[in-house]
Amino acid sequence: MALLGSRARETPRAADRPTAAAATAPAPKPSPLPGLALAALGVAAASAVHLLVPAVPMLTAAVVLGIAAAHLPGPRTLVRGAARPGLTLAGKRLMRLGIVLLGLRLALGDVLELGWATVAMVACVVVATFFGTVWLGRRLKLPGDQPVLVATGYSICGASAIGAVSEVRGSEEEDVATSVALVTLCGTLAILVLPLLHGPLGLDASQFGRWVGAGVHDVGQVVATAQTGGPQALNEAVLVKLLRVLMLAPLVAAMVLAVRERHGARRTPEGTRPPQGRRPPLVPLFVLGFLGMVALRTTAWLPGAALEGAATAQEILLAAALFGLGSAVHLPSLTRTGVRVAGLGLCAWIVVAGASYGGVLLTT
Repeated sequence: MALLGSRARETPRAADRPTAAAATAPAPKPSPLPGLALAALGVAAASAVHLLVPAVPMLTAAVVLGIAAAHLPGPRTLVRGAARPGLTLAGKRLMRLGIVLLGLRLALGDVLELGWATVAMVACVVVATFFGTVWLGRRLKLPGDQPVLVATGYSICGASAIGAVSEVRGSEEEDVATSVALVTLCGTLAILVLPLLHGPLGLDASQFGRWVGAGVHDVGQVVATAQTGGPQALNEAVLVKLLRVLMLAPLVAAMVLAVRERHGARRTPEGTRPPQGRRPPLVPLFVLGFLGMVALRTTAWLPGAALEGAATAQEILLAAALFGLGSAVHLPSLTRTGVRVAGLGLCAWIVVAGASYGGVLLTT
């Protein structure tokens, strides 16, 4: 009896034993609120930088501030810890919403006014820049999706296009952040360099605007560059740039087809197809939203105040997304591919600037 009593005392009570449900219960999901709050602070800081130095676009400032936050001793702990889920959410979900609102900048009537020769020129520039950059990136042996993402950013519309393509390809966050940082840096340099070439290249205001619209990456960078040539240059640049933005939809659809084909071609050693998850839709929902906004803008139903409000919301959303992407950049890890990435950026810059310059001369 004493022995039984001793064993009974050694046996833990049922209430003390962890149940199977408790042992297998998933850990609570980290809250995105700290990261979203940090992204909001980043947007406010980027806006302040733009107000103090108007030559620095808000989106460019957001990327730089995100990179700084990831490396400064104080914020670095927060960025890599509690704020990471929210910053990742901002870099993906808010980017999608910003891309949807980007469609309100473009009406199909504006595109038709440019003429089919300009439409064909822009299409050729996009195709040459994209495939030329991808080819060079593969030759430089850049890792992951970096060649495709850099090519997308240069050929279409900078960070917004990178975010769209990375969604359907499932790209690594580090590849996305590196590509965004490179495209943003080169686009910022264009603000300084291209106006200096306006006179020496013998371009009038209209030609200069079209060159900027066809060759500079981000919409904000296009505006900052083209405004140095006057109102006519700015108007032409924005129209040509938004025509490039319209080509985001077919590019994303082509990427989805490539991803489907890649997954369908994979086979196990036994020769059977592996089980596949849900395939990405041919046209993702946010791209449909973008096209829907283009159609809505074409109807001319929205008043000017609504369009201005949407433009402000789009810039805020993209700034928050770019801050989140910038915070994912790890500069020490870039030293392994830094020279090759910089070389790709420089060569792609030459390709898009040269192709767009030639195209403008042929069509004007």
